[in-house]
This record gives sequence, C-alpha cells and structure tokens, in this order.
Amino acid sequence: MTSKSFMKKITVIGNGGWGTTLAILLHKKGYAVTLWGADASYVNCLLEKKENVKFLKGIPIPEGISITSDISNKLMDAELIISATPTPYLRSVLTKFKGIFVHGIPIVSVTKGIENDTLMRPSAIITNVLGDHPISLLLGPSHAQEVARGLPTTVVASSIDGNLARLVQEVFSTERFRVYTNPDMVGVELGAAMKNVIAIAAGICDGLKFGDNSKAALISRGLVEISRLGIAMGSQRSTFSGLTGLGDLITTCISPYGRNRWVGEQIGKGKKLQEILEKMEQIAEGVWTTKSVLALSHKFKVEMPITKEIYNVLFTDKNPLEAVSNLMMRAPKSEIEELI
Repeated sequence: MTSKSFMKKITVIGNGGWGTTLAILLHKKGYAVTLWGADASYVNCLLEKKENVKFLKGIPIPEGISITSDISNKLMDAELIISATPTPYLRSVLTKFKGIFVHGIPIVSVTKGIENDTLMRPSAIITNVLGDHPISLLLGPSHAQEVARGLPTTVVASSIDGNLARLVQEVFSTERFRVYTNPDMVGVELGAAMKNVIAIAAGICDGLKFGDNSKAALISRGLVEISRLGIAMGSQRSTFSGLTGLGDLITTCISPYGRNRWVGEQIGKGKKLQEILEKMEQIAEGVWTTKSVLALSHKFKVEMPITKEIYNVLFTDKNPLEAVSNLMMRAPKSEIEELI
C-alpha cells in the first residue's frame, strides 16, 4: 500500500459538487489533483470561470487543480483515484477508464446509491468494471457546500483492508474534516444509500406541512428499515447508529441542501415526479435507489413499509396522504422487536 508520504497525484472522476469539493480539499493539502468530467463543454466552463457554477456556486477553484475531460496517459500516473460519479452513470463512466489505471491503484468511492438492474453497490460496480483494485469508501453526512466553506464535518473511511482505510483517513483529514474508520463496508455503503429514500419521505412530510412529531417518527422508523435490510445483508447493527446510518439520515432529512428531501417536498405540494426531475440540474439518487431497495427487500424477505409506500408514490402515482394513512393504520406492533 502506498504511504501518504509518497502519494502525490490524485485523480477525481466526476466534477459535480462533491468531486469538486474533494479536489479543492486535497489541493489545499498539497496533493497534485486532476478533476475529470465527462462533459467537455462543462469542463471548458470550469476552466474559464474557475468556479463550478452549476454544482458548487460561489466557491473558487484554485489555479493549481488540473481540470480535464480527456482520458490520456497522464491519468495513468495517479496514485489514488476518487470515484465521484452518481450511481446511474457510474458503470458507463468507469467503462471509459478500463485499462487506464495501473493495476492495484487504490480507489476511493464517494458515491451513494444502488444500481437498479444489478442491485450492486458502487464499490461492487467499480470492481466489476475496473477489476481488482483496493477499494475504500468515504461516506457520511457531508454536504459539499458546507465542506467547501470549511464548516466542521465528520465522515467514515471504510475498507476490508484496514491499512487502506487508515491511509484514506490520513489523506483526507483536516482540522475541519474529520475521518473515522469502520471495517463494515456493506453497512456503511447501504446506510449511505438508503437514507436518500427516507429523505424523500421526509420531504413529503414537509410538503404536506406535517410537524416535528411526524419527522421524528419517520427518521426513527426509517432507521429501523435501513437496519433491517442491512443486517439481513450481513452488516453490523452498530454501523447504523453511526455516521453513515443515523448521522447521514438526520442530515439528509432536515437539510435545505438535500436534493432528495426537496424532491419529496415538491411531491407533497402536489407536483409530479417527472415535472420535478426535469427541472433539476443534479440527480436525486434516492429516486432510483428506491427501486433497488424495494427489490432488495423482496430478495432478502425484509419488511420495509416506508420504502414500499415511497415507491408507490414515486412510480405508481399514489396519493401521498393515502400512503401516510396506510403507514399509520398498519397493524399495531411493539417497538422493541427483532430487526430481522
């Protein structure tokens, strides 16, 4: 494993808000950073304005960051790769890089989602497309705007290789960006993905003008659903009380920055999903993750009533108030129950 002292060149695949933020953070720490984007015209916009006006407005991009849409031999010099492409586009983007990177170069995935057709997590997609690279996750409650502005943030580095997780922890840590480690990759990745589904439900509550009681109930029971499925898939229960479980869930359900919460809020106000998505410049991962999570709940025979109702609201045009009534009128249960 390459040590931080010898690691200098880092490539970020994906020039959205989070990829740009991490590029800036690492550049400030002294790394030689290349920020790659798929859209050549938008890359030219970044080069011209030195600002990601679409995804990270108001944050200047330092001159020292290399910005490109080319896939050339100079990318082969990277000693660490950051994969920051949204899940629906991840496979097609990574396919462009097959054979580019030196075998064994570590890859850090910061993507939150679950692929619809395969039900693969982003780390599995990376391995499936690029082959056998050491992989770490870097996930947690981390809005790009807040990190870019230097507001205190805490995330998790997760890998089955403890040395890689500690390397990622060292590479990314700053006085305002604290990184913990957790070996439970499945739980960390699932929690970070599934919270977006619950965030859509939280937004619906906001759009319907429900109160704090409703939001508290939703977050609490949403965490139960996330934990149920995660444990059924081999995760550790304790992971879901941590940063990529409860922490990420709280942030996404209450934040005005949250795209998924915003989608739900618009639905609660009576707008249709297609109309909402057509007006968005960024992707709301939770919309597509809802399909995958419902499929996983069937595969692992896990009860997930909130996810089921959100799926019906999104994809079968179910009235949100009817979905809430169905959840509230389910058969009475004890709160203290087995998660699986």
